[in-house]
Amino acid sequence: MQTATIDVSRAAFRELALQVRAAGLLNRRPAYYSVKIGLTIALFAAGWAGFVVVGNSWSTLGLAVFLGVMFTQLGFIGHDAGHQQVFASRRGNRLLGLAVGNSLIGLCYGWWVPKHSAHHAHPNEVGRDPDIGDGVFACVATEEGGTARRRFIRLLTRWQAPLFLPLMVLRSVGLHVSGVQHLIRRRDGAAAATEGFLIALHVALFLTVVVVVLSPLKALAFVAVQQTVFSLYLGCSFAPNHKAMPVIPTGAQIGFARRQVITARNIAGGRLTTFMLGGLNYQIEHHLFPAMPRPNLRHAQILVREFCLASELNYCETGFVESFRRIIGHLEKEGRRSARAFASRSSRAPGFQESFLST
Repeated sequence: MQTATIDVSRAAFRELALQVRAAGLLNRRPAYYSVKIGLTIALFAAGWAGFVVVGNSWSTLGLAVFLGVMFTQLGFIGHDAGHQQVFASRRGNRLLGLAVGNSLIGLCYGWWVPKHSAHHAHPNEVGRDPDIGDGVFACVATEEGGTARRRFIRLLTRWQAPLFLPLMVLRSVGLHVSGVQHLIRRRDGAAAATEGFLIALHVALFLTVVVVVLSPLKALAFVAVQQTVFSLYLGCSFAPNHKAMPVIPTGAQIGFARRQVITARNIAGGRLTTFMLGGLNYQIEHHLFPAMPRPNLRHAQILVREFCLASELNYCETGFVESFRRIIGHLEKEGRRSARAFASRSSRAPGFQESFLST
């Protein structure tokens, strides 16, 4: 006769939630966000003003780097709005999300929120977390694909570790394309039209300013640098959180708290780290309490550490460089394994599918 396993984290998490609420850590922080949003938008505007003042010069590439950073900082604010951290009302958070997401950086807020919510509900769960499985890219090879295609995919599979950062450059392109595809499929006419209009307005203004101020070659270089910095900064902010952490099988019966803790990784550091990573360095606290305002996460860390210790849960925290060392090591191992499986399947079966660079 089997004895049911008791998950001590369930009861302990209820106690933790009461402690967090009693400490006021779920309360909104209007003063913080007023200053944070105001300064971020002011710096964003200053970057564009400087771009116009500098004019048709290669020096604008420095401003392209700065604006790539500011796009990501605005993205962090959109992330907080998507988690209802900023305002008490959903409408207020949605309007903020549309303003910084669709209007200022050209990403579809209405597509990102449900996708990210699904990730939070089932982090690192195969088939349910939209952030794993497809990875940076997924390849499907069939008998009709031909020998050349198979060899190409095998090469990509084997070298996924060194390709990880270079392919991250394409992250913003993928986000833009996925958002537009989502808008095309949506059936809520007015809301979809509003989001589409804001994105179109962003693209029109962005390209108009760049083309009017710069010569064609400089304009192309400016857009390339700005979007590359945006992609790399955004990708490097999110990548350490779950990659190379345990993957949960589809349909596994795991309690909420245990699921959130074992799949997340914190990044050690102080206020500068929190600023640079938009609070995502407190990934465990964020996953346990998604609606907790960003500045409160560091105050919750002590309580969460104690909860993890009492519940026998591994509280994973590493430095930023160490997190990438683990990710690259994991991808190298998976690359070798996938390449062997690829060769084995290719020799046995007429067709196969391989997806890689997953979380």
